[in-house]
Amino acid sequence: MELPIQNISLNTTVILTGLSAGLFYAWSISVIPGTQKINDLSYLYTMQSINRAILNPAFFIVFLGSLIALACSSYFNYGVSTKGFWFLLIATVTYLIGTVGVTGLGNVPLNNELEGLKIPALSTEEAAEFRKYYESRWNKLHTYRMLFSVFSFVMALLALNTQIKYQ
Repeated sequence: MELPIQNISLNTTVILTGLSAGLFYAWSISVIPGTQKINDLSYLYTMQSINRAILNPAFFIVFLGSLIALACSSYFNYGVSTKGFWFLLIATVTYLIGTVGVTGLGNVPLNNELEGLKIPALSTEEAAEFRKYYESRWNKLHTYRMLFSVFSFVMALLALNTQIKYQ
């Protein structure tokens, strides 16, 4: 049985955007509350370590693969499923701006600032000050990208729903 490219692309899109939304949601309900309970120096070291560890192929496949899959699915569904196309286009633009854009223009520059920080040389006051600056901005940006990634996932699900034939 041959599956049309639209179906393969859309199923891949739903899986990848679901994984991306899940990652950001899980981070919001587990990592952020957990890091709020540790002292300033531990927080800075922990976030440096996490920021280094997340830069791996599995993360990039999900994070950037979602955008590529969304764009491809939008293209493949153009003229095939009007509702599905619009759901996918909205999902693509939302993910591009709200997830990739916020990450690239907000979270990554903050991570780079943290990476350049010489944590052992900081006084207690300097560590507390940098943490307050970093954590408040980073968490706010993370909340935006989490909400946008979840919205993109919902739009991809709605597009998939337009292709399901009920008997």
